[in-house]
Amino acid sequence: MTDVSPTATPGADVASLSYEEARDELVQVVNRLEQGAAPLEESPALGERGGALARRCEEWLVGAKARLDAARAAAEES
Repeated sequence: MTDVSPTATPGADVASLSYEEARDELVQVVNRLEQGAAPLEESPALGERGGALARRCEEWLVGAKARLDAARAAAEES
């Protein structure tokens, strides 16, 4: 599969991507799949990459929520 993100390093491991890189690449993967721009042979790999990118974005968002909750709890204690 070819890398579809202009911001990510080609072949970058999903776990190394920032939220913005993962989100931007996910949008491009979804667009390619929706438009039928990828060859049929590439579609399953794009779908797998998209799933991994979505999970990476979720990890970032869960982490951000946890930090926000911790900051709110600390503010309420003071």
